[in-house]
Amino acid sequence: MYDSILLPVDGSEHAAKIVHHAAELAQWTGTTIQLLFVADTTQDSVTVVDGTVVDALEQEGETIVADVAETLETLGVEHDTDVVQGSPAPTIVDYAERYDHDLIVLPTHGRTGISRYLLGSVTEKVVRLSDVPVLTARMQSDEQLAFPYENILIPTDGSPASTAAAKHGLTLAAALDATVHILSVVDVTSLGPDVRSVLSDDELERPAVEAVEEVATKADEHDLASVQTYVEHGSPAEMIREHIETNEVHAVVMGASGRRGVDRVLLGSVAEKTVRSAPVPVITVHDQS
Repeated sequence: MYDSILLPVDGSEHAAKIVHHAAELAQWTGTTIQLLFVADTTQDSVTVVDGTVVDALEQEGETIVADVAETLETLGVEHDTDVVQGSPAPTIVDYAERYDHDLIVLPTHGRTGISRYLLGSVTEKVVRLSDVPVLTARMQSDEQLAFPYENILIPTDGSPASTAAAKHGLTLAAALDATVHILSVVDVTSLGPDVRSVLSDDELERPAVEAVEEVATKADEHDLASVQTYVEHGSPAEMIREHIETNEVHAVVMGASGRRGVDRVLLGSVAEKTVRSAPVPVITVHDQS
């Protein structure tokens, strides 16, 4: 399913988990991992050492990718390395698209210090900007990085982005023989009291029910062993988190929507909240139609 995985690295202390998870994905698909370090050109990292002009960030990047490459070598995963200069988020996105990578894998927390570009804000920019699917994982103590995924959650609201994500999630689930959980949430909190008072429960639920049914119909085409559907009321991000916990979900595949641009970083969106809070990997997918 994935022929080439892009794994940007920054030497984060807690990034070992995401490296191993990317390695598991690569071993499953028999693919190559491209390690990438972006020397952030917004930082002043050029200095003179023994009369020679050097870029401290580039030097650090070479060391970091070499260390991760050694880990991948130990795990028996094919890999390449690269160190480039640029503004981190758009550089990662452009690199993935230029070299036809199928998946970008990123942690949502980076270390403080000279190369702190993998902090949540930049990861969220990549999620917003990238036409390539992005797998994110929080580097926190409750993070669960189990593979292969046995239960995959596909939230949907019927939008083009969620439809594209559903296609990706169903293909992934079929390849892994995983159980699919299709969820749509009636977000009554987003509706004013006047609107809620004039709409019946059936009218409020109809878009959610239709969105779930659409994905369930497509699931039939993938000959999946188990498909479960849910229509809930409440906060979408909170319900996604609840379903992860109650159904032992191992990964979430969901749509990321919004215009391409770094001035708005998934502000207030369900995708942003899920990327930040879900204790399992989240794969975000854009509509490319």
